[in-house]
Amino acid sequence: MNWFNRWKTWLGRKQSLPQHLRTGLYGESEARRLLRKKGLKFLTANYRTHHGEIDLVFRDRDCLVFVEVKTRSREDWVRPEQAVDAAKRRRLILSGEEYVQALREVQPKWRFDIVEVLLADGYVREIRHLPNAFSGDLRDIKRR
Repeated sequence: MNWFNRWKTWLGRKQSLPQHLRTGLYGESEARRLLRKKGLKFLTANYRTHHGEIDLVFRDRDCLVFVEVKTRSREDWVRPEQAVDAAKRRRLILSGEEYVQALREVQPKWRFDIVEVLLADGYVREIRHLPNAFSGDLRDIKRR
């Protein structure tokens, strides 16, 4: 299959996704663009583990950066970062640990960032990068 047919197939799959998933993918691509512009090196997207999924993984010099992207297309009463509650942080930390173990290299430094993408009429109205949004220590997460 040539590149054009592969591209049409990929595009067709994306357009058949529900709107909320397309919105999320759009937010992730905008977050990826922002972080690359800031000098971070993109490693992978949508890394799946036993505990969940890490939206984006970057390297910032000698530090791994696990990024949770929150995209919103309407005004809500809370900032998107507040959707990353204790349960979500716990899953992200466990997923990050699993990613690091798969690397099989000396324990690198790592951190968790959040990128908020706010849309208006289908376009980015505001994008905010929150580095070190939360600790990577499970002991810091309140048990429910």
